[in-house]
Amino acid sequence: MAEAQADHGGGIDAAARRFSGARADWLDLSTGINPNPFPLPALPSDAWTALPDQTALDRLIAAARQVWSVPDGAAVLAVSGASAPIALVPHLRSAGRVHIPGPTYNEHARAFRAAGWEVVDTGATAQVLVHPNNPDGRFHAAPGALPLTVIDESFCDIAPDRSLIHLATRPGTLVLKSFGKFWGLAGLRLGFVIGDPELIGALSQRLGPWPVSGPALEIGAAALEDTEWAETTRLRLLRDAARLDALVRAPLVGGTPLFRLYEVDDAARWQEALAERQIWSRIFPYSRRWLRLGLPPATGWDRLAAALQGLHA
Repeated sequence: MAEAQADHGGGIDAAARRFSGARADWLDLSTGINPNPFPLPALPSDAWTALPDQTALDRLIAAARQVWSVPDGAAVLAVSGASAPIALVPHLRSAGRVHIPGPTYNEHARAFRAAGWEVVDTGATAQVLVHPNNPDGRFHAAPGALPLTVIDESFCDIAPDRSLIHLATRPGTLVLKSFGKFWGLAGLRLGFVIGDPELIGALSQRLGPWPVSGPALEIGAAALEDTEWAETTRLRLLRDAARLDALVRAPLVGGTPLFRLYEVDDAARWQEALAERQIWSRIFPYSRRWLRLGLPPATGWDRLAAALQGLHA
């Protein structure tokens, strides 16, 4: 797969066309999204019928500041998922040279190249850290200061004590947060950018008014305020990740409690064998041996175990 192409999890419709079955037949383990999402609260009717207003936004931002311990002096912007700011942030500075330690989530390099940047190993004026990294789950040390630093913490809610949010007051620094992964509501399309008020202001101007829907404001605030649910979920994810490791029985390269990265003899063969049972996994264009699996829902464990048993036979 060429680097300029999108390389994501998901794509169940395409998998179903290739391997058969309806979308509802498939078990999607390719994305690293919590399969047991935050329970949807009842919504006021005007969340659907009125343009999003300031009170709902203020509540969401206050909840975000609290749950992520956002330091005073850092601005918080709610956005429609993490993908929108990933695409726009490279345009906030004049194009130059950016360092993106890899292998990692390739949308960052795509976005910087599309904005005229050169991706380099040395001599950079900007840097991107995916923290924890996708797909191997490694955490980064706090980076040195550059005119632009992007810290993508889309999966960091599994380990909030490892967050680099304290750097959000540093000029030129932006921390990205994805709501859909840990809270399991990716279709809501909610995310956050936290950091340098000047850059946050410029990004807000590019996004325009109402970047987040009324339902997303209400659901996001309720979820971020429910710290008991978050703590219980972290413990469950750890148990489920260990259960998945025991089923796969392959060397663990890395990952997080939301996804695991394994070394297998032939990742494409494993993906195809699982897909024949309508189970979708993730492989990577730069490694023929890496297979990434997310956690199945409660109803999917037995089905996954049977499929893996066939691979081990």
